[in-house]
Amino acid sequence: MNEAIFVVNAGSSSIKFKLYRVVGRDVALVLGGALDGIGTRPRLLAKDDAGTVLVERTFTPETIAKAPEAQHAISDWVLPHLDGFDLIGVGHRVVHGGPHYTHPEIVNDEVLRTLESFIPLAPLHQLTNLDPIRTIRERRPDLPQVACFDTAFHRSHPEICDRFALPDALYRDGVRRYGFHGLSYEYVSGALHELAPELARGRVVICHLGSGASACGLKDGASQDATMSFTALDGLPMGTRCGALDPGVVLHLIEQKGMSAAEVGHMLYHDSGLKGLSGLSSDMRELLASEAPAAALAVEYFALHVAQAVARLAVTLGGLDALVFTAGIGERSPEIRARICARLGLLGVALDAAANAANATWIDADGPGPHVLVIPTDEERMIALATLALLRPA
Repeated sequence: MNEAIFVVNAGSSSIKFKLYRVVGRDVALVLGGALDGIGTRPRLLAKDDAGTVLVERTFTPETIAKAPEAQHAISDWVLPHLDGFDLIGVGHRVVHGGPHYTHPEIVNDEVLRTLESFIPLAPLHQLTNLDPIRTIRERRPDLPQVACFDTAFHRSHPEICDRFALPDALYRDGVRRYGFHGLSYEYVSGALHELAPELARGRVVICHLGSGASACGLKDGASQDATMSFTALDGLPMGTRCGALDPGVVLHLIEQKGMSAAEVGHMLYHDSGLKGLSGLSSDMRELLASEAPAAALAVEYFALHVAQAVARLAVTLGGLDALVFTAGIGERSPEIRARICARLGLLGVALDAAANAANATWIDADGPGPHVLVIPTDEERMIALATLALLRPA
């Protein structure tokens, strides 16, 4: 019987999943899909490794109102497809591992309690990451589950890039720059090493640009600095999250405007970023298609702040050998890549317009400047490989 690993990547409104067959120390995709639109327009879509649609089903919002119901629906559909497979474990993306977890961990009661304590630090993600773990534990308490952390990749930061300018006691208590999107950065860094090993050993900035957005500076494949920090609010403007913000604004809203901490938190996580700037949408595709001045402002604001982040990270690294774009916007929007790179001429960045328009892998123009690449990310494969390594150590 074939051994297999199931991967769950749960977000605030969707749960992505993939089933992998174990092939020695590697994994091969069997099927994958997502149940998105949870609580609004739930839809389950799954395809096999050849891209053939296996299921496309809609639900009423009342039927799939929350993540646990979505996980049950996914499990009910997936179970018949496990015939012929020996499921050895389930791997999960967990956004926040805090200061405690620097590597994937098998989930037990103690690990679960610790991860629950980080919910306030990642309220959009942590709770929905943990819900599928609880659901699977109820149905299959014997099945090993592995938590893979978005923060773990960044624990290689030097202390100077890990700290805030706050009293030392707070740093010792865990108030530090954790960084996120680590599973994506780890995958893309590995993919770059396969493409160009010498380049991957240099000074590289990866921009993970999607509904959530951040940038990371790497040397020899190790994270040195990142734009996200203590929470997933910091750094770049995102779909609905504000990005970097003067903390005095928060004090002003609470002390002078009379907003509660909960109201401020909701605004910063749900009503800010591209949505707040444009007043129209959090979706970059809609903003690019709009003729509204506020949409144009949001797009240009995003491009400017990404370019500023690349320049800052280049300073940390002492130069820039390669700039890599990944995730939804980074992989699929030539216009946004062009707008960002147009602001980075001072670093020698120059694009080949035709290669960029074609979403090619190498999109830099010939010349002495940094290489520019587009590398699709695959967090689920990274989770599967980490789960396999933990459950079947060499």
